[in-house]
This record gives sequence, structure tokens and C-alpha cells, in this order.
Amino acid sequence: MDKNNDMKRRIFNEYASRITKVFGITEDSLFSKSKHRDIVDARYMLHYLCFKRPMNINTIMEYMSDSGYPMSYSNIQYGIDVMKRKIRRDKDFSEAYKKIKGEV
Repeated sequence: MDKNNDMKRRIFNEYASRITKVFGITEDSLFSKSKHRDIVDARYMLHYLCFKRPMNINTIMEYMSDSGYPMSYSNIQYGIDVMKRKIRRDKDFSEAYKKIKGEV
């Protein structure tokens, strides 16, 4: 693995760790098949943060799969789109995004 991939993987892992704290969930649940709204929102936040970093969707797909939760390109794109709207419309999501982004 090259240094860029090492760096991006560390960023992905750091985002995942910060998201679990902000959303009050475990890392195991973040990468589980759970469809509970809080866990899905946390997963979408992870996708959005990574995409804005920027990481391409194929890289996010690879890291999600490596973490035990394989996802399709279209599912990750959908999550990014949903979170973009939530951040724009909901102050709590906007503040969570800024907090996590500012810490990594």
C-alpha cells in the first residue's frame, strides 16, 4: 500500500472513531447491517466526511468493505447526498459535521 493510501485509511479510521463518539454508538454498530436511524446517519456522515476530504467513492467502498460492511457505489453516493441535505437543513448535523471535520 502506498503512503497516500495509508494516509487516507488513517483519516477514514479517525473519522469513524470521532463519529462513534459524537453519535454515541459503537464502532461495531457503525459497520453493522443495522438500519436504525442513528446508525445509518452516522454511516452517512462517515461517507460525507470522507468524500469532502476528498476521497473518491471507490476508496470509501474499499475501506467500508475492509471494516466489514461492503457497500455499493450507488449506496455510498446516496448516503453522501442525504447527509449533504441534512447538514444544510439541520443545525445539529451541521454542528456535528463541523466538530468532526475540525478534529481530524
